[in-house]
Amino acid sequence: MCGIVGYTGREAAAPIVLDGLSKLEYRGYDSAGVAVFNEATNEIDIVKTKGRLKNLLEKTDSGKAMPGGCGIGHTRWATHGAPSEKNAHPHCSDDKMVVMVHNGIIENYQELRDHLTQKGYTFYSETDTEVAVKLIAYYYEKTDHNPLESMSRALLRVRGSFALGIMFKDRPGVVYAARKDSPLIVGQNEGGAFIASDVPAILSYTRNVYYLDNMEMAELHEDSIKFYNMNGDEIEKEMVSIKWDAEAAEKGGFEHFMMKEIHEQPKALKDTINTYIKDGKIDLSSVGISPEEFAQYHRICIVACGSAYHVGIAAKYVMEDLTGLMVDVDFASEFRYRNPKLSKDTLVIIISQSGETADSLAALRLTKEMGVKTLAIVNVVGSSIAREADYVMYTLAGPEIAVATTKAYSTQLICMYILSMYAAQVRGEIEESALDHMLQEIVLLPEKVASILTDKERIQWFANKFASAHDVFFIGRGLDYAICQEGSLKMKEVSYIHSEAYAAGELKHGTISLIEDGTLVIGVLTQSHLCEKTLSNMQEVKSRGAYLMGVAENGSYYLEDMVDFVVYVPKTDPHFTTTLAIIPLQLMGYYVSVARGLDVDKPRNLAKSVTVE
Repeated sequence: MCGIVGYTGREAAAPIVLDGLSKLEYRGYDSAGVAVFNEATNEIDIVKTKGRLKNLLEKTDSGKAMPGGCGIGHTRWATHGAPSEKNAHPHCSDDKMVVMVHNGIIENYQELRDHLTQKGYTFYSETDTEVAVKLIAYYYEKTDHNPLESMSRALLRVRGSFALGIMFKDRPGVVYAARKDSPLIVGQNEGGAFIASDVPAILSYTRNVYYLDNMEMAELHEDSIKFYNMNGDEIEKEMVSIKWDAEAAEKGGFEHFMMKEIHEQPKALKDTINTYIKDGKIDLSSVGISPEEFAQYHRICIVACGSAYHVGIAAKYVMEDLTGLMVDVDFASEFRYRNPKLSKDTLVIIISQSGETADSLAALRLTKEMGVKTLAIVNVVGSSIAREADYVMYTLAGPEIAVATTKAYSTQLICMYILSMYAAQVRGEIEESALDHMLQEIVLLPEKVASILTDKERIQWFANKFASAHDVFFIGRGLDYAICQEGSLKMKEVSYIHSEAYAAGELKHGTISLIEDGTLVIGVLTQSHLCEKTLSNMQEVKSRGAYLMGVAENGSYYLEDMVDFVVYVPKTDPHFTTTLAIIPLQLMGYYVSVARGLDVDKPRNLAKSVTVE
C-alpha cells in the first residue's frame, strides 16, 4: 500500500524523506508529496505531484529546494478520489496548522465530513485523509493546541485503519505518529528520529526501530522519542534491532528486484530449513508449540490471501496425505463473513508475508475471540500478526521488494511442509524411515532450485514467443493444480495477460470452449500417478489448436513427442514438487513482462502489502 516516511533531526529532512520514499516504491503508488517545516518562514511547505516519485524529485530539486530539518512524506495509492495532485498527500488544515500523511482507510469519513461541514469546514480534495486532518485540527483548537489530546480525541471517533505522520506548525522540530491496523515503525539514530511504514525506508540510517501497536501514538524530537496510549499516558516500548542490512534491499546487479529475489530463493529456502530442521530432526522450539499441544488438534484451518492462499492449497494436499487431518483453506477476505464454525481442537494457521495483511489480521482476531489457537507464518519480525498469534513460525526470506512474491511464497511452502511432517510425526501417522527420507529430500531443495535457475535462458526464449498472447491457461491435477494457481497469478500480475488456472479434469465442464488456435496452455505434470490423466487433457486442448508447454520431472522425455516445449525440474519427494515446479512459472511470468516492456517490480494497481480491505 502507500508509503510513509518522516524525519526530524540535524540533517536536512527533505532529501532523507525522499530517499526513504524511493525505498518504498515497490509498495505501489500513483502520486507523492512531501512537507517540511521551513524555519525561515515558520511555515510548513508542501509539494505534491501526480505520478512517479521522479516527478517530486524534479519539483523539489531532490529535496534541496525545501530547507528544514523536520518533514514528512508520502506515496499514495488511490482509494478515495482519483490519482491527482489535489488528492495526493500530505493534506492540511486550511491554515496549514496541521499537516498529515495517512495510510489506511477512514470508513466513516462521510459522516465525519458532514459533521465538519456543519462546523464551517470546507474541503479541497475527495480524500478521507483530508477529513481526518481537519478533524484533528478541529480538536486542536478545542484543546488549546494540545497535540496528543487532539489526536486522541479525533482518532477515537475514527472507524477504519490508519498509520499517521503529523506535523503542527506551532510545534517546530516535532513529528507525531499514530497507528491502528496499518503498519508504522519508529526509528532513531544519533542525529535524529524517523517514522516509516516499512523497514527499508530507514534502514540506511538506523537499524534500531520500535513497532507501534494499535491505538498508540509517538512524539519524535531530534534527540528523544516518547510513546503514549490513547489516554495520553506515556508507555514504554521495546527497541528491536533489524538484522538484515540495506544492501539486501538493493538490486545487486540484477535488472529487477523480482529476478534478484527469484535467485535468492536457494538461500532463503536453506535459511528457513536450517531454522526448523537440525541434525536431521524437526525442531519447532522457536515456534513455541510442543508435540503434546500439536497432537491435540484434529482439524487445521489455513487462512490467507493471494499467493499465501495458494500455499494453503498446496499444504492441504500435503498435510491431509501425510496426517489424515481434515484441512480447510479459506480466503481471509471471506473467512469472517461466513460465520466460521471453529472448535477447540482446531488450529488456525494464518499465512502472511508482511504480517500486516488486513483481512488476515482480522481473521486472526476473530479466531482468538472464539478461544481457538492460532499459528502465524510470517516473514516480518514484530509485525502485527506475529505479535498477536499464539505461535509464530518465521520464514527466513529476508526483505522482499518486488510486488510479485517469489521467495516469500517459497519459504512459506517450506514451513507448511515442515508443519505437515511434524503433525504426522507427533500423531504417529508416519514411519520413521519415511520421515527420514523426507527430511533428507527437503534439505536438498535449495540446490535443486539453484540448478533450475541455470537453465533460465530457454524459458526466456520461449516467453518471448508469447509476449503478445491474449490468454494463458494453466492446468494440472492434485498438487500440480495448486502450483498452477500460483503460476497463473504470477503471469497475470506482472504481464497483464489474462491467465487462469484450472483443475485439468474440469476442462470439459465449459472451460475448453475458450481454447482457440495458438492459445498457450501450460500443463504441470510432476505427480506421477496423475501425469497420464493430465497429459490426456493436454492432448484434448492441443487438438483444438492450443500450443503446449509442460513442466515435468527429469526423465519424462516421452513428453517431447506430445508437448511443444518442456521444462524439466529435478526429482524430489512428490510432496515437495511445488517448490521446484513454481520456479519455471515465476521465470515465465517475469520474462513475458520484460518482453512486453512493463514495470516488473511495480505492476499497475497492485500493492505489496494489502493493509486495507
